[in-house]
Amino acid sequence: MTERTHQLSITGMTCGGCSGRVERVLNATPGVLRAEISHQTNSGTVVTTDALSTEDVVSIVAETGFVVSA
Repeated sequence: MTERTHQLSITGMTCGGCSGRVERVLNATPGVLRAEISHQTNSGTVVTTDALSTEDVVSIVAETGFVVSA
């Protein structure tokens, strides 16, 4: 299994609850090994198996209601 690290820029998060929600959604996603999201820096690091592409990760975060780019 190969690990992939995705660096994200996420806008629209205003508090720890926002970043916590994104982390929970990502960490519950099959193929995500760990996610660390910060509302203070508007960024995130997501480590996945090679089964998930960067586009997949961006799509998952976008579905939580935030603007995201990689």
